[in-house]
Amino acid sequence: MPSLSAYDPSLDYSYAPGIFPSMECLLHRPENVRRLLVHSSAAGREGVGKLTALAGKLGVRVEEADRALARISGKENCFAAAVFGKFSDTLEAGEPHVVLHNPGDSGNVGTILRTALGLGIRDVALIRPCVDLFDPRTVRASMGGIFRLRVRVYDTFDAYRTEFPGRMLYPFMLDASRPMQQVLEGEVPRECSLVFGNEGRGLPAEFAGMGQPVRIESNDCVDSLNLSVAAAIAIYAFTRKIPE
Repeated sequence: MPSLSAYDPSLDYSYAPGIFPSMECLLHRPENVRRLLVHSSAAGREGVGKLTALAGKLGVRVEEADRALARISGKENCFAAAVFGKFSDTLEAGEPHVVLHNPGDSGNVGTILRTALGLGIRDVALIRPCVDLFDPRTVRASMGGIFRLRVRVYDTFDAYRTEFPGRMLYPFMLDASRPMQQVLEGEVPRECSLVFGNEGRGLPAEFAGMGQPVRIESNDCVDSLNLSVAAAIAIYAFTRKIPE
């Protein structure tokens, strides 16, 4: 493995900056962890102690790397980071999915990953062009949730649909859509996909003809909701209707 530097999307590994994301990586993707970086000032910190103890049990190399941690995180107070190999999962066909079409903000994507995990959806698809799923900013925003989920990036939405034909689609958009409250009055199948568009553009117009378009109604004070907020509202509402 080469000397560590700032994150490079072309490499086959990335970083989970922070004590909690590093712990999630070690616990849930141990086979992907290549080494654990710790800061020299972290000696005696309980969280770092637990990290290094777990790394020892797993046979993961631990090294002090103050400068590398600063480059990776852009912060002086990053006390640990797991170095992990990138991965691509197979989504479960019989489970609900969250699909993010061309998302452009790492913070939004990381927050949605964390929200999906917390509310019970474990399968997430991203459609290119999109943010780098393994950018350390995305990983950190997910608070390590990415390591517990099944995640996959697709070149096109058609590629996703080809792999999962016959699913009920719920594109979230303003045009040709029904209010979410009305949609949830009916049955929601377990094999469904909640589809969200880009932060600025939303979903392309052709999604209005797919499945059941949905809109989250709000008052006239705002024209739209932040992507991560809209996704959180939708995931919360739909997971309460999706059958076990």
